[in-house]
Amino acid sequence: MTLLVLAAGMGSRYGGLKQLDPMTPHGEFIIDFSVYDALRAGYTKVVFVIKEENYELFRSTIGKRIEKVINVEYVFQGMDIPAGTVTLPPERVKPLGTAHALLCAKNAITEKFSVINADDYYGPEAYRLAAEYMNKTDEYGHFCMVGYVLKNTLTEHGTVSRGICVADENGMLQSITERTKIRHADNHQHAEFAEGDVWVDLDYDSIASMNFFGFDPSIFEFAEDGFRKFLTDPSTDLMKGEYFLPTVASEMNKAGKCDLKVLKTNDKWHGVTYPDDKAEVVACIREMIANGVYPDGLWKL
Repeated sequence: MTLLVLAAGMGSRYGGLKQLDPMTPHGEFIIDFSVYDALRAGYTKVVFVIKEENYELFRSTIGKRIEKVINVEYVFQGMDIPAGTVTLPPERVKPLGTAHALLCAKNAITEKFSVINADDYYGPEAYRLAAEYMNKTDEYGHFCMVGYVLKNTLTEHGTVSRGICVADENGMLQSITERTKIRHADNHQHAEFAEGDVWVDLDYDSIASMNFFGFDPSIFEFAEDGFRKFLTDPSTDLMKGEYFLPTVASEMNKAGKCDLKVLKTNDKWHGVTYPDDKAEVVACIREMIANGVYPDGLWKL
């Protein structure tokens, strides 16, 4: 299986290229731990979606470490859009979203694959669950998503975006609703999300998508059609709008083109949405190394 790592985000809230911020004395990034967990789960290739101007930086850091143990490929996410759709405002510099990043990797992926964010720590169980599920059958159209308990995915330092999921009694996805501003509320009694100027209560035990999906190449054609519709929809804000991966997965599921199993994990998400998040991530990784979850130095070969 291939691991597709989305790493072209600008990290505007974080204040820098957060994907390449060391988390250990060995200079390892969150991406290193993701690749290490994927290797243990049986993945054999990594595809990074990055900005072209960051290629040399990626290749000279994470690339040189992991190219010795796994096949690595890089693809670039720019501002290219399908011909005959729209013209983007020339001042737009923000990438067009996670589903657009997926499409940028179309020519690099020929097998079943998982998608993750570069700046999210998911835990070893996520990779094992996804690999086991996707390897159960050679048939296409049976997707999966690793679902996290919402309270395990929030930061103390601001709001986050999460896809809130509803599954049936068999764990099959019914819907994903993208909530772009979620935070702790009432002294950590529950969560809440912003709906315009109103804050709405949200159950702490809701299942949240962290953009960890298991797909096969059949998703690309559907995503291409959806991207064209997104761009030409009069309601799309061409200056700031983004085409989200959970939207594609949900729409493909509703159209009967796939089914999607929600694989629940109780592992805690760690990430660096904001600068103040880093200290907690560093402390948690240090604890996991001390407890033997990871070696002290991932790539000591």
